[in-house]
This record gives sequence, C-alpha cells and structure tokens, in this order.
Amino acid sequence: MTTYHLRKIRVTLLLTLAALIALAPATPAQAATLSMRGADVSSLQRSLDLGAKYYNASGTAADPLDILIGAGVNYARLRIWNNPASGYNNKAKVLAYARTVKAKGLGLMIDFHYSDTWADPGKQFKPAAWAGHGIAQLQTDVYNYTYDICTSLKAQGTTPDSVQIGNEINVGMLWNDGKVINNDFTNLSLLLKAGYNATKACNSGTQVIIHTADADSLANARWFYDGIRAKGVPWDITALSYYCMWHGPLSTLSSVISDARTRYGKPVIVAETAYPFTANNADSEPNAINGSAPCSGYPATWAGQASNFTAVQNTARGAGAIGVFYWEPTWYAIQGNGWDPANINGTGDQWDNMATFNWTGGVNPGIRWTP
Repeated sequence: MTTYHLRKIRVTLLLTLAALIALAPATPAQAATLSMRGADVSSLQRSLDLGAKYYNASGTAADPLDILIGAGVNYARLRIWNNPASGYNNKAKVLAYARTVKAKGLGLMIDFHYSDTWADPGKQFKPAAWAGHGIAQLQTDVYNYTYDICTSLKAQGTTPDSVQIGNEINVGMLWNDGKVINNDFTNLSLLLKAGYNATKACNSGTQVIIHTADADSLANARWFYDGIRAKGVPWDITALSYYCMWHGPLSTLSSVISDARTRYGKPVIVAETAYPFTANNADSEPNAINGSAPCSGYPATWAGQASNFTAVQNTARGAGAIGVFYWEPTWYAIQGNGWDPANINGTGDQWDNMATFNWTGGVNPGIRWTP
C-alpha cells in the first residue's frame, strides 16, 4: 500500500469520526448557557392586588415582570397550594397569573407543594382534604390533582413548560406516608411516578422536575437521587436549592451540580437562590436571614446581593447547569402579604431584605440574569 493510500485512508477515518461527533446528541455536559433564567414570583399577584408599586433602575414605575425581563429573566415559577386559607396560590389564582406570565412570553414552571401551606425539608403537611388517606389513595390524589391543574392550564392556552413534583422533598413528601424512613424510597417513588405520569398524560412535552435542597452535600444528593432512581422513578430535570448561608460554599454547589448532571444524565437547575441587600428589617416579622455579611465576601448591600447572584450563576453555568431561579425577588414588605397563608394579613414578610426590590419598590440596579 502506498503512502498516498495510507494518507487517504487516514483522512477518511478522521472525517468519519468528525461526522459522528457532530451527529451525536447533545448531553447536559455540553450546556454552554443558562437557558432557564428564572424568578419565583408566587407572592407577586397578592402584592399587586394590594397596590404595590415597582420601579425600574431609572426610577420609573413599571410592570414588575417587565422590569425582571429587562434584567434577563425568561422564566417564571409559581407555587401552587391545594386549598390555602388565604386564597392565594390556589388553583384559580395560579390559572389567572399563568395567563399574565405567558402573555409576557415567559416560560412557566408550576411548583406543586401538595399541601395547603409551605412544604420544605422540615415539613411536608398533607392537604387537609387528603389527611386520612393512605399511600394507595394518595397515589390517586397526586395523579388526579396534578392532571387537573395541568389540563386546566392547557385548556386556557398556558400549558406549563415544566412542573415540580413536590417542593424541596429531601426526605419525601405527603408525610408520613410519603416520607423516606429507614432508607425505604418505595412510597415516595409511587407518588413521584403518579405525578410524572399525570404530567405526561396532560402534555408529553412538559418537563418533570424533582427538587431537593441538597446542594449542601454530595452524599445527601446521591442518597436521594440514587434512591429514587433505584425505584425506577422517571424525571427530566434535577433541581436544587442553594442559599450560601445554609448550603455552604460555591465549591460544594459546583461539585453537586457536576456530579448530578453526569451521574443521572439529566439537566440540572438551581430552582432557588437569593441573598440579602440589607441587614435591616422592614416590618415586625423577623427576617429569615440576618447579618451584615451572611456569607463571606458578600456584604448585605445592593452590590453584595448582585455579586452573590452573579457568582451563583457563574458557578452553576461552569458546572454544566442549564438554569438558575431567584426566589421571590418581588416580595418586598407589603402590609397584608404576610408569609402565613392562614394569617396573611396578620403576619409580615420574612423576605423583605432578600428581594431584589427595596422597601419602596425600587429595583437593585446591578441585578442581572445572564445566559
């Protein structure tokens, strides 16, 4: 065989290899940008109903969603409670605000708490209507409720782009039936499968998210997602909450995102993050986060808040995540928009120093969501 023929074969092999690489499907590892740049605006509807005003960086009154869009937001997250005492974040209110969100051209994520109130790592209360139901009935409850909300949204032209089956379900949901006890993921897996199947029956293109607050620990994240994977739970996106004052350094966030992305072969998002712009308090309700610099290197100032959010986005992007959501950037202190749905008028806002708008509705001029 001549040198010419050897060279020709080598070139052919190289061209074939290049073509195969080009045709290979993209994996989460190849994500170069944050395509889901989100804001959880679940409290905004109530604030606006109470007359809250929002101002852009120029000091001009504007629609808060438009201000957020101008800062780079392209996705809105709305929590839904089954039957909250306040009447907000229930089916009717979520359907109404979903129309507003979609009219702005935003992606829509529905965050199912499967509760009448807050669900998080420390509490997962069943809705009162499901209080006496065991695991068999709860599977039907989750399926029917998820399907009803999804199809109602679809019917009005606001099909959700994604849904969370549970909120920060570190050790399960719908306690105690759906709680992970003695490392047994069986009951939780049945509930998650019910939510997944209901979502896909409504709309196959809606992405199903499984959300934990396990950005603090590689071991915790693996324990949970390995546990549900071993039970055959399907999902489309892995979601984490990350607040530096609770979940530790950005290096840990990076390692958890990178590991989850490669270990489970699914895109990863940071579904919640936030940082204070002040150590002061706007009302009588104690702030959830205190201190002049809750995380080292980031003072509780406009600049510190913006810098922290930028750092979280950069870390997430660098680790291969596809999205970052700021939690409740519009929830500044408005009398009557308290944290407790059972006493919304009588409680204050624990998040007034964590919003990206100050106590008179002016936006942090340095805050940006970037691809």
